[in-house]
Amino acid sequence: MPRLDAIGVIVSDMERAVAFYARLGLEFASEAEGGAGHREAELPGGMRLMIDTEEVIGSFNPDWTPPQGGPRVGLAFLCESPADVDRLHGELLAAGAGERKAPWDAFWGQRYAQVGDPDGNLIDLFAALDG
Repeated sequence: MPRLDAIGVIVSDMERAVAFYARLGLEFASEAEGGAGHREAELPGGMRLMIDTEEVIGSFNPDWTPPQGGPRVGLAFLCESPADVDRLHGELLAAGAGERKAPWDAFWGQRYAQVGDPDGNLIDLFAALDG
């Protein structure tokens, strides 16, 4: 049976993407370990987040073009508290993230916010309202 092992995100600027995801607590292996245009960060539970440049994707799939319209993937980050959602949302916007939805108290019991990463992928920030 196949096992989900990694999530891949295609980026236009590797260093900009690494800096963005570092603000969310991810640590990427050096370029020497992943090769030019490819970096990986280990996630809890052994999964990996892989980021590849558009050039890398084009090198093995010359017909690939960036998706048009809205994002097709979203990554959700659990924060320690509702205040952390607000803080991190503000920090990411100050660092150039795109605003998608300001922090709000969702009817399902979480403080929730959304930003766009440097390539427009959706990033959700959330924490339980009761603790």
